[in-house]
Amino acid sequence: MKVPFSKYISTVDEHSNVSDVLDGDDIEQVKKLEYEVADYVGAKYALATSHGTSALHLAMLALDLKRGDKVVCSVNSFANVPEVVRHFDAEPIFIDIDIDSYNIDLNLLENYLEKNKSKKLKAVIVSHVAGKCVDLDRLYSMANIYGVKIVEEASTALGAIYKEKKIGSTGADIVCFDFSPHLKKNVCNGGMLVTDNEEIMKRAKMIGKHAISCNKDNLEYIYDVVDIGYDYSLSELNGAYIRAQVKHQDKNITRQKEIAKIYTKAFENLLHVTSPQNVDEDDIFSLYIIKIDKNRDSFAVELKKKGIESGLHYIPLHLQSYYKTKYDLRVNDFPVALRSYQQVLSLPIYGDMSDADVEFVTDSIKKIDKTRI
Repeated sequence: MKVPFSKYISTVDEHSNVSDVLDGDDIEQVKKLEYEVADYVGAKYALATSHGTSALHLAMLALDLKRGDKVVCSVNSFANVPEVVRHFDAEPIFIDIDIDSYNIDLNLLENYLEKNKSKKLKAVIVSHVAGKCVDLDRLYSMANIYGVKIVEEASTALGAIYKEKKIGSTGADIVCFDFSPHLKKNVCNGGMLVTDNEEIMKRAKMIGKHAISCNKDNLEYIYDVVDIGYDYSLSELNGAYIRAQVKHQDKNITRQKEIAKIYTKAFENLLHVTSPQNVDEDDIFSLYIIKIDKNRDSFAVELKKKGIESGLHYIPLHLQSYYKTKYDLRVNDFPVALRSYQQVLSLPIYGDMSDADVEFVTDSIKKIDKTRI
């Protein structure tokens, strides 16, 4: 038996939407996706992009990030977060994490903002690991006090809720989604930038199409280039497929919550495995992250031998060669992230995971746990 870490869903809806594009019956799939995502999350504006990383990069352009500017982010993020900052020759500032949620530690973030008041400090990028949100009221309050923009990297948080509002409508300047996030592979790529700020959206749309300005009264081939732009566009085929996936998202979340409860119940008496802590009813469990008290990698190897794939979210950025060397970072500079990295392991969890798959995972982990010393 094999249980993959993630599995793409392909239902009649996906096939129908893609066929509509191929047959030329409906080639407005991207526009429909933008409208549907904006409606789903409760945002005023949504702009589809070719990847989640494209959405993040476009967000930096929309905020007019420049050389020498600073952007704060969690040290426990995927590489695309500081990557988009460095492409502007701007500087990512890393902050350690909360021990339970693996998200940015807001106390440390506030301390940094208080001690480093500068016009060069442009934004904070906050990742919602596993779809679990930070205290957004506190975060937005900090942003107002210290004059920074908030960009939420919500690659695993589509459909996540904070105080009865979906991520994308809670008050961030920009929220970026990824329809094929790290290790959650898909057969298509796509991202989405959402905002309630009309000026940000106008700039993002303009920059995202080579910064081309057209006069609607002129011929279609008459245009002007007014800035340095790029092409972030999503194909109609990808848009068609993703539309169906968004339609299924709430159903998938319901199933993920069911699986998470089964996992947690199964692991509660294990000696070497710790389930997610401080769980609340709004957690969507796009990832189910356990902690192995020691020898995490050998535990993962044993799972792999049984046919169960696992993931890691994430290898802290200060351990990555580029950032470690560029900013002269030491291994112990971020002790919570370091300790978490040595223990965390993400288990398979997705909407169409069968009861048999879940039982196989839990039984396998129980058996491996008994062999640990």
